[in-house]
Amino acid sequence: MQWDIFCRVVDNLGDIGVCWRFCADLASRGESVRLWIDEPADLDWMVPGARAGRFPDVQVLHWTEPLDPASVPIGPLAEVWVETFGCNPPQEMLTQLASAVTSGRAPPVWLNLEYMSAEAYVEHSHRLPSPVMTGPLLGQTKWFFYPGFTSRTGGLLREADLLARQANFDPVSWLTSRSLPASDQPRASLFCYEPAALGQVIEESGREGACNWLVTAGRATDAVVAAGAQGLNNGQAALHRMSRLTQHDYDHLLWSCDLNFVRGEDSLVRAIWAGKPFVWHIYPQHDNAHHAKLAAFLDWLEAPASLRAAHLAWNGITAPVVVWPGWAVVQGWSACVRAARERLRAQPDLVSQLIGFVAEKR
Repeated sequence: MQWDIFCRVVDNLGDIGVCWRFCADLASRGESVRLWIDEPADLDWMVPGARAGRFPDVQVLHWTEPLDPASVPIGPLAEVWVETFGCNPPQEMLTQLASAVTSGRAPPVWLNLEYMSAEAYVEHSHRLPSPVMTGPLLGQTKWFFYPGFTSRTGGLLREADLLARQANFDPVSWLTSRSLPASDQPRASLFCYEPAALGQVIEESGREGACNWLVTAGRATDAVVAAGAQGLNNGQAALHRMSRLTQHDYDHLLWSCDLNFVRGEDSLVRAIWAGKPFVWHIYPQHDNAHHAKLAAFLDWLEAPASLRAAHLAWNGITAPVVVWPGWAVVQGWSACVRAARERLRAQPDLVSQLIGFVAEKR
C-alpha cells in the first residue's frame, strides 16, 4: 500500500525519531511510504542518506506552509494517511481529499498515531473512531491508534531483525571503533533533559569506584556542563562526550552499557528492547501530568522499590539525600527489565497491528 505519514517536529527530535523508525519498518515489509516532515534536516545525521533516497521505499518530502504545489501527489490518493501525535495534514492535501471524495473516490484509512502511555485511558481510547464533524470532509472518519504496553493497545515499534542484530552485536568492537572505554569498568549512557540530580548522581557514582559515563551530544552534554561536571573526570567517574549518533548507533550505545539514562518516547522503547537497566527522564509538563504517566509506567514495569526511587529522584519528584543506588543494585534491575521485554515480545508489534487494522478498515 501507499502510506502518507505526516510529522511536525515539536522539540527534542523524539517525534522525528519515532516517525523515521515507523516509516523504515513499514518499508521493510514491502509498503511504500511518503514521509511529510516540516524540519527534515536532522535526518541527515540521524539517518544518513534518508533525504537523498538511499531508502528507496521511503520518500522524504519537505512539509512547507503553504505546501509547494509540485509536492502535492498527482494521481490516486494513498491508501493510508497517518498523522502522528495529533498533527493535521497539510491543508492542500485535505482539499485534494475533499475533492476526491466528492468525485466518488475511496478515501484513505485515516489514522491518528498517538503518544505512548501505560495509563488506563490508552486501552479505552485505542482504535476508537474520531468523526470529522465540520467542513468539506464532514462524515469522514479518523481512527485513534495508541502505542502501548499491553495486549489491548497498539504495541511498540519493533523491527523484525532487531533482536537478531542485538544478539550478533560486539560491544567491545563498537566501543573501540569510537574511542570509547571498552574495559570491565561499569558504563552508563546519558541521554536526558536537565535533571536537577544530574551532578549528584555522577559525583556519587564516582565515590563508589571507577566508572564511565558516555554523554550524548546536545542537551545531555549541555546539562553536564551546567551541572559543573564538565571535567574529564569527576572523582572516579570519567565522562566521555560523544558526537551525534545515527539511530542504529544509538541502539549500539544502549547495548554496550550497563545502565542507560533515556528520555522521551523513542529512547525509552529502545532501552526496553536493549534489556539493560535504565532510568527514564519523562518529558516534564507544567501541570505535573507526567507524574501520573511515570507512575503508570513503573507499575506496568513492576519496578522494584529501588528502581522507583531512582526514577522519582531523576525526574525531580523527590529529593533524597543520596540518589545513586550503587552498581550492585543497578545490576539487580536487569531481571525486571528483561521480564518486561519478554512480556512485550509475546505481543504483536506496532507496525504489524497497524497493517492489520488498515486491512480491516479497507
